[in-house]
Amino acid sequence: MSGSLNITAATVDPALLDLPWNLPLEIWPEDSIAALPKGISRHIVRFANLSGYVVAIKETSAELAKREYEMLRTLQRMDIPCVEPVAVITNRTSETGEILESVLVTRHLRFSLPYRALYSSGLRPETATRLVDALAVLLVRLHIIGFFWGDVSLSNTLFRRDAGAFAAYLVDAETGQLYDGLSNGQRENDLEIGRVNIAGELLDLQAGGRLDESIDPVEISNGIVAKYRTLWKELTATEEFDQSERWRINSRVERLNDLGFDIEELAIKTDETGTQVRIQPKVVDAGHHSRRLLRLTGLDAQENQARRLLNDLDSYRAAFGKEDIDEEVVAHEWTARVFEPVIRAIPRELRGKLEPAEIFHQLLDHRWYLSQNEGRDVPLAEAVSSYIDTVLRHRRDEATMINPPTGTFTAPISLLDADDTDDDWRSKV
Repeated sequence: MSGSLNITAATVDPALLDLPWNLPLEIWPEDSIAALPKGISRHIVRFANLSGYVVAIKETSAELAKREYEMLRTLQRMDIPCVEPVAVITNRTSETGEILESVLVTRHLRFSLPYRALYSSGLRPETATRLVDALAVLLVRLHIIGFFWGDVSLSNTLFRRDAGAFAAYLVDAETGQLYDGLSNGQRENDLEIGRVNIAGELLDLQAGGRLDESIDPVEISNGIVAKYRTLWKELTATEEFDQSERWRINSRVERLNDLGFDIEELAIKTDETGTQVRIQPKVVDAGHHSRRLLRLTGLDAQENQARRLLNDLDSYRAAFGKEDIDEEVVAHEWTARVFEPVIRAIPRELRGKLEPAEIFHQLLDHRWYLSQNEGRDVPLAEAVSSYIDTVLRHRRDEATMINPPTGTFTAPISLLDADDTDDDWRSKV
């Protein structure tokens, strides 16, 4: 091999040196290539086995390769679903001294497929719709952090199956730009690029006989616009309501959770006329809620239980103006003054009905329904009493694998309501 390679990587895998960098990707030998399905790309792309995993290698200019490598690293640090950058390799030359293009090396996303490979015979209508929906969710996430993609398409996305739906991952960040925030014009530009590209990609599948006859490519591509705008409005719209209707906060949070979004920040501002809510969303990986709850409170719960408890913790933190206080300190306070009093208020003979985290989760549901039905913010203590008498007493015991509770019964402790001041906390604990 003529010359010496220049490898830029956070951690260099020595196995990279074993690949035939002195050959253009177009003529790499079969024994160097991993046979995986590829999407459509303006660049030559090859897959290769490397130290027990597979990498994707894309030929491009040195400038673009370095720029995309850094952009992907930045997106990863911001928890955006995208491929993992491995290295940039420049200064490639052939055996005869011919200068070859630089390459960007990324790690192949396991269990993912390009849209063209999802079905070998024909893309069904519901599948096409789910792919576009997944891409719309990804685009919303990118726009929230200020990322302008510039080349939104199914081809620049990988898809993983996700319990009947799909999760979308960004593959190509070559045209992307990161800003402090995007204007409406920038967002609409990205959306229009995606709409046109998706229509073209589906029309291409249709021409190749790989699209269900009932699918209208233009109608499906328009779906990304509708899905995107629904998500964007739900995630960023300001909601105003009277102070007596605080249950709407939980309603908004639940709708976001149903869409797959966690709440990173819940800021509540009050004025003379009512309460204003602004929610900044953040999507997190599976298991995040359980790990965060265990770290903050020591409570071990299932993922959905943990998510619900953390939402209540975050609502408490915002409602009592404790956003500037250390999260662990507030979590300890919430556990001692909200969660534990609720559990202690459960009669001893009913404590084996459900696990504590599930009881608290059901209590929050019960309180929400009471508030909605009665058109008022039902106090927590009232909700606990109602839940015990109308719900918990009528459940069968589920403590088949849990030791019976021991120790003396503690008299119920007064429960804090959102109407109480910080001084009320101290007097009721």
